[in-house]
Amino acid sequence: MTSAIRVPPVVLLPGTGSDEVFVRAVFERPLRALGVPLIAPPPPPGAALADGYLATLDALADEHGELLVGGISFGAHLAAEWAVRNPGRCGGLMAALPAWNGAPGPAPASLAATLTADLVARHGVDAALAQTEGSPDWLRAELARAWRRHGDGLAGSLRAAAGRPSPTLAELAALAVPAGIGTCTDDPVHPTKVAAEWAAALPRAALGETTLTALGADRESLGRATVLAFLKALKTR
Repeated sequence: MTSAIRVPPVVLLPGTGSDEVFVRAVFERPLRALGVPLIAPPPPPGAALADGYLATLDALADEHGELLVGGISFGAHLAAEWAVRNPGRCGGLMAALPAWNGAPGPAPASLAATLTADLVARHGVDAALAQTEGSPDWLRAELARAWRRHGDGLAGSLRAAAGRPSPTLAELAALAVPAGIGTCTDDPVHPTKVAAEWAAALPRAALGETTLTALGADRESLGRATVLAFLKALKTR
């Protein structure tokens, strides 16, 4: 007999200025090893980033039923926001590198996105990329690819993310689905403190750790850390 158990797809969203190419590099093989189908939609353009992604999640839930949702950085924020709004349609959360709780305030990721948006608007993408000198080569290459792909919409999408609140810890505390939270312990832009706060607030969550150094050598290291944390959370009640 063949199994009729349905595995819900996981929909994963990228961080601001990134795209589905990076999401697949991080998560596709770790999820495939578990037989979990991945849906990685491309980013809506410009200022439509957040509302466009939330509408995409609504449409995919209408099509597929219950979803696992998640993402990287701002993509994780949006996925959690959708899950809080739609607890009956969310079967779990995989959130890598959350950057803040509630209002962004002086969060490093928010400040960096605002500064980059201003630089792009005034001087263009190449000038903004020039400011990434000193970053690891893999990160500079990734930014060059993804930022140029966003084109004229880059500044608008960065601003849309920089000012948008993530779910508060109280809202996360009401989300009773298994949740895997992934962090890079050496990432100052996405502090492990924030990831740990998310994991502590969510009733059924576990925290998985890796490093930016590991991510540079192996993109899947962040996906594995997040997916393994989700599997650990599945065992909690």
